[in-house]
Amino acid sequence: MKPTVLAVVPARGGSKGILRKNIARLAGRPLLCWSIAAAHDSASVHRVIVSSDCSTILRVARECGAQAMPRPDALATDSAPSEPVLSHVIETLQARENVLPEIIVLLQPTTPLRTAEDIDLAVAMLDDPDCDAVISVSVPRHSPFKALVTREDGTLKGMVSDEAPFKRRQDLPEAYFPNGAIYAIRTEVFLEHERLMTARTRPYVMPSERSIDIDDAEDLERAEAYLRKQAAPKRDSRPPAWSEAMG
Repeated sequence: MKPTVLAVVPARGGSKGILRKNIARLAGRPLLCWSIAAAHDSASVHRVIVSSDCSTILRVARECGAQAMPRPDALATDSAPSEPVLSHVIETLQARENVLPEIIVLLQPTTPLRTAEDIDLAVAMLDDPDCDAVISVSVPRHSPFKALVTREDGTLKGMVSDEAPFKRRQDLPEAYFPNGAIYAIRTEVFLEHERLMTARTRPYVMPSERSIDIDDAEDLERAEAYLRKQAAPKRDSRPPAWSEAMG
């Protein structure tokens, strides 16, 4: 029997780079609706809740087919982390409905290019009893192990070691950046640790082109360009058969 999976889309009203970013238009659709649609199309997600402090965002969430859940202003500041928002959703469901999903999937609306298949593959990784949580990641173009930092006196040193910046990339550990698209975790584990990453967290690797994090207008343009490219009809690049070439 499949576990019950709740998708939570956190979408506060405030934003700096783009006014009302979470409902800014991407290919004609409010940004948060891309995450809602991916969750609805997922074969593993049973329910989708949008948590927000903004009445307009909550209305848009309902129009996109999600359940809207108001959140306290204290959980809608620039510095408010995601974990208390998830805790609020869980506590509200328990108080109102005595419901506790087995798995929670956090879908940040600012990473709209993840697909329903991405969600399903990430959730499927939790079938392994040795895996408690999954975080979607992308592989950076440049290894962070090559980074240099300064000492207090202004001289340089390697962030990891003085040798690492000069090693070949293939000789360094594989590094990942969280892209914000998917955080999946067993609910009991989250309630125990109140963290999205535990000692038994595994990466779900996504391509960089679908890991765009919308922070400003330029990011929106990049996402638009990707979607246009995906929607464009595919040309047959194969050379014509000999008989076709001869007419």
